Amino acid sequence: MPAAPASRQSRSPRRGGRSTAANSRPWDDPTLAPVLLVRGPEGLLAERAVDGVVGLARERDATTEKAELEGGTYTAGQLAVAASPSLFGEPSVVVVRGAEAATEDLVADVVAYVASPDPETVVVVVHGGGQRGKKMLDAIVATGAPVLECDPITKDADKVQFVTAEFRAARRRADAAAVRALVDALGTDLRELASACSQLVADTTGTISEAVVDRYYGGRVEATGFKVADAAVAGDAGGAVALLRHSLATGGDPVPIVAALALRLRTLARVAAIRGGAVTARELGLQDWQVRNAQRDLSRWTPEGLATAIGAVAQADADVKGGGRDPVYAVEKAVLTIARSRRG
Repeated sequence: MPAAPASRQSRSPRRGGRSTAANSRPWDDPTLAPVLLVRGPEGLLAERAVDGVVGLARERDATTEKAELEGGTYTAGQLAVAASPSLFGEPSVVVVRGAEAATEDLVADVVAYVASPDPETVVVVVHGGGQRGKKMLDAIVATGAPVLECDPITKDADKVQFVTAEFRAARRRADAAAVRALVDALGTDLRELASACSQLVADTTGTISEAVVDRYYGGRVEATGFKVADAAVAGDAGGAVALLRHSLATGGDPVPIVAALALRLRTLARVAAIRGGAVTARELGLQDWQVRNAQRDLSRWTPEGLATAIGAVAQADADVKGGGRDPVYAVEKAVLTIARSRRG
């Protein structure tokens, strides 16, 4: 799905723990400059950052040409040729991709170029992370060139924000439950999330609801894991085991299913702490809907039952990661223990 012009998309929170340059900007806040650095391992965001820069350049001058160089196969002099004014004087954007695999020639040429760049050309260096080419990166940053950060989106709330922004950019409404269901189903892969948003926009009409998302993606392993957890926490032992067996029979892995069980129970425990007045939802980083759902579930749970369920998942986690002989038995046992630990 073509993204809305990046300068008009919702701004993403800065992510990741590494230090950032003073001239850093979010991936979706592009600008124009003689040299820019697009930095970070999230490939989809890097592509969008580059598209945003190219889009701005073509808004400024529709005749702008785009040239691409590949860091891993770069040979001396290619940058100078690509960045030189064209025969007919059209401006250009030169995108150097894969700079994390830079050859020595590329490092040397970029260091030389950024010291005196052509003001009529935009050079975008795309670096996916790591230490290779550090001299080149340091030279770019030292000039004050803009750095578009493309760190992985790992926080659940940020994934929700990303999906919401995708639908907003496509001018489609999706209710909160639909966004939540999509993140639960595909939240391990940002590119897949974006593709799913595009498919839903193209294939459906009206407001995108949870039922629509479930129809398209409810069979995914990630979604099944959360459904298993929901059924177990609700005390539906038979339904939880049936969902579990379906997931495993269709290629599901016990590890992410145990992770979904653990996440569900951790949320219950954290909301129980809120009820006890020890901490607030904001301190725990929980969304309002998470608190509401957990409070509803907790009405059927005792502290002892919750402790038993958490212990069962901890044991299952150890077993499915090599500590036990039969991972399938381990996760099924945990599901049954959770469902039976709930108060009637």
